[in-house]
Amino acid sequence: MSKKRALILDDLNRLKSVYDAKLSPDGSRAIYVLHGMNCETESYYSHLHMIELETGETNQWTYGAQKDYSPRWSPTGRSLAFLSTRSGKPQIYLVSSNGGEARRLTDCQQGASTIEWSPDGRYILFSTKSSEQEIRKDTTELKPLVVENLQYKSDASGFLKDMYSQVMMVEVETGNVTQLTSGPYHHSVGCWLPDQKSIVFTANRSQNPGLSLHSDVFIYEVETSLLTNVTNGRGYFSTVSASPDGTYLALIGNEREYQSATVNKIWLYHLQNQTFTCLTSEWDVEIGDVMVGDVHSWRTNPGVLWTSDSEGFYFLMSDQGNVGVYYGNIHGEMYPSLLEDLHVYSLSIHPEQHKAVIGISKPSHPGDLYMLNLMTGELAQVTNVNQDLVEEVEFVTSEAFYTRAKDGLQLQSWIMKPPHDKESDQYPLILEIHGGPHMMYGNTFMYEFQLLAAKGYAILFSNPRGGRGYGQAFVDAVRGDYGGMDYEDLMVVVDEAIERYPFIDTNRLGVTGGSYGGFMTNWIVGQTNRFKAAVTQRCISNWTSFYGVSDIGYYFTEWEVKADIYEDIDKLWHHSPLRLVSNVETPLLILHSEKDYRCPIEQAEQLFIALKRKEKDVKFVRFPEANHELSRSGPPVLRKHRLNHIIEWFERYM
Repeated sequence: MSKKRALILDDLNRLKSVYDAKLSPDGSRAIYVLHGMNCETESYYSHLHMIELETGETNQWTYGAQKDYSPRWSPTGRSLAFLSTRSGKPQIYLVSSNGGEARRLTDCQQGASTIEWSPDGRYILFSTKSSEQEIRKDTTELKPLVVENLQYKSDASGFLKDMYSQVMMVEVETGNVTQLTSGPYHHSVGCWLPDQKSIVFTANRSQNPGLSLHSDVFIYEVETSLLTNVTNGRGYFSTVSASPDGTYLALIGNEREYQSATVNKIWLYHLQNQTFTCLTSEWDVEIGDVMVGDVHSWRTNPGVLWTSDSEGFYFLMSDQGNVGVYYGNIHGEMYPSLLEDLHVYSLSIHPEQHKAVIGISKPSHPGDLYMLNLMTGELAQVTNVNQDLVEEVEFVTSEAFYTRAKDGLQLQSWIMKPPHDKESDQYPLILEIHGGPHMMYGNTFMYEFQLLAAKGYAILFSNPRGGRGYGQAFVDAVRGDYGGMDYEDLMVVVDEAIERYPFIDTNRLGVTGGSYGGFMTNWIVGQTNRFKAAVTQRCISNWTSFYGVSDIGYYFTEWEVKADIYEDIDKLWHHSPLRLVSNVETPLLILHSEKDYRCPIEQAEQLFIALKRKEKDVKFVRFPEANHELSRSGPPVLRKHRLNHIIEWFERYM
């Protein structure tokens, strides 16, 4: 058997992701999305594939350079609706479940998203963006952008231009579209109630959404247009599903007790009694998938998936670096169906047969679909989309370890060794710091880590305080203390790794991270000279300006740093890495996207100019036509440029 080779940069072109698998109503088939890169056009594609679960026979259903995604079975299983960009903006298409030519169902100027079949299969709910004022002039005309709202831009959508997401309903047979919501608010499709007389959606319809910053659940009666707010500003709820018997709504969300650091919980709303129950109030866990990764960025949140008896449901839960499948019931009992050292990133269940099709990723495996017996936990792999790459390339796994922070808090971390290592070898080490900060590193595949390991680096990644998956106190512990104990956590983790693993060359340490990880990289090089090279990505350097330039700056700064520019600007400056540039001796590479509205590029510009003015060793790389998501879903050619710049910087100094 020939020896496998190490990963190279161009292997990114070959990497595929499978996600959003949906079981057919009879449980015999599953439709799923296969996502990859087109090497010739340097763009992404996604196609639909159908698998016969008994035989394993798989057929590709859609072709071309477009993106086909979000497949949804009709209630009878005779049809499939999906979204496609084949005609430009995403539109809804309909195809027979036996195959054939797809029929376009919508023609929305701004495209369609988030589709939900009605229980009788006659209608489909979806959302689209529309302007409160009809635009009659040529949209190519050069004109100023008039801004009156506090929230006028978004990293995902750019400048909003008075465009609002509205819930629509299309009749499947005729294609007639009815607009169900209106007003200067963003509405998200929730679900139909089983009697089909009402729909459920989420929105912030307060007088000033930019100040209230909550998300409510609304019930809308289709015939009468009667609108009922069932949460009334009590918190932030983003996912909702109805029990099959119409008794309950299941919600995922929180009451924002700790602002952006509040863990998500499962809630039940009794539709007749109009009462709320939090089923996981005494369970200190994070509901949902909060794993950081750079392969499955297009995955969707499955929410709460009800069983047919309306007594139980399945959902994803993040815990200790893993994402698993849990079963719960209306009495508040919760049991694991699958909780191992892995990342479940996609989930679809059959409500009667207690089986599921799930997407699983591991540190050394990019990801595939599996059938899961929800009663026994038995797994059977049903796809192998990266087989050629897995057979050819040696992917390395990670080893978990724990250490204690200075105040006794337990910290979980992982180490990865380069492939083809020798016991006598020593390797330079790169500390990777995740963003958020309220996200989670863990047992999932990270292409960036694998590539750096293939270049001969040991990779250290950790969840310092502020990360999710370790309980409410842990996730809240960073607020108001950015650069304090979180910095100490990372230094303790580095010290522990050096003590545990003799293969680490202590004279060749590097550090990198993005977003919050970019902030922390900046902070680290202003505090210590122990690192030989650093790469800061989509970073924060100055909280005083971040407050007004980020799409989330004004409230994120107040929530996370616990200060604002009016009453405590000294605290904002105290936590700003820009304050520490005179201390920086570590060569620093700054990577930033031109259209990053989450951490705008002026954060990188300020840092670069300050360091250059002090004659420090610094380099600045700007990425055009990319936003905050460059490393995960940015233009393929720029993703490769980014990785190449990181590799070259560390090779130069380490």
